[in-house]
Amino acid sequence: MQYTQLGRSGLKVSRLCLGTMNFGPQTEEADARSIMDSALGAGINFFDTANVYGGTGHRGRTEEILGRWFATGGQRRERTVLATKLYGTMTDRPNESRLSALNIRRALDASLKRLQTDYIDLYQFHHVDRSTPWDEIWQAIDVAVQQGKILYSGSSNFAGWHIAQAQEAAARRHSYGLVSEQSIYNLLTRDVELEVIPAVQHYGLGLLPWSPLQGGLLGGVLKAGHDGARRTEGRSLETLRNHQDQLRQFEEFTRELGQDPGDVALAWLLHQPAVTAPVVGPRTQDQLDAALRATDLTLDSRTLRRLDEIFPGHRTAPEDYAW
Repeated sequence: MQYTQLGRSGLKVSRLCLGTMNFGPQTEEADARSIMDSALGAGINFFDTANVYGGTGHRGRTEEILGRWFATGGQRRERTVLATKLYGTMTDRPNESRLSALNIRRALDASLKRLQTDYIDLYQFHHVDRSTPWDEIWQAIDVAVQQGKILYSGSSNFAGWHIAQAQEAAARRHSYGLVSEQSIYNLLTRDVELEVIPAVQHYGLGLLPWSPLQGGLLGGVLKAGHDGARRTEGRSLETLRNHQDQLRQFEEFTRELGQDPGDVALAWLLHQPAVTAPVVGPRTQDQLDAALRATDLTLDSRTLRRLDEIFPGHRTAPEDYAW
């Protein structure tokens, strides 16, 4: 496993991040523990979760699963760079969501209790809060850092101008600011190349792409049939219909390469200069093994050009709008 620094920070993380959203709702706890042990054994030291993960009626369950795993010993917590998130609604009480100073304090303490740890390495804002001023957010984060409860902060699902707002407000306060942004990014969904990636690179943030296989659509869905996709209803089914020709070209090209489509799609992300670590969310050990294969796959310039031809991106960003 290769390691890199998370943005401009001194923190070293693996080139894959283990996403845990499926632990609880899709993956039983015993299987989740086995996957986490395998990930650590393979050199993945970067784990991502969120306070809302766990399924309908049991938000927080995924953090609890991680906490019980840490409690089994073996220096599991010490070997893990732990990332979690806040923003989503945890109860029906009015101050149990978003990024107010009150919710940051309460949500952080609740996550620490569920995770059975005394600090979180990377505390992420799951969404931008349009109603809370950045001075309030950074004051609460600075207090948490001073208390030793968190080390770094990151964002998720932010626009480029949200990142700029956050970083400029932090600079005015002499706060450290964000060190990472977690966005949807894959061959099919490349909107972040317009302004998010330029902002990330300008401000020294690491990019953590979620849904690197677009919910399974880049994992060979046409060959496998509709059952090969994680979700073939709603937006995923619509995406499949709208991009069927591109996906067919992609799968044919990966066959020419002699590689699995999912391996190529994940390897492509690892070749993007702004990307620190794609967030892979395996439901099974086989899916984790597939993700690990991609870290050893090198794509040459001809392959990268062909992938850009099939899935055009925004190579002139952030001047994409200019004439």
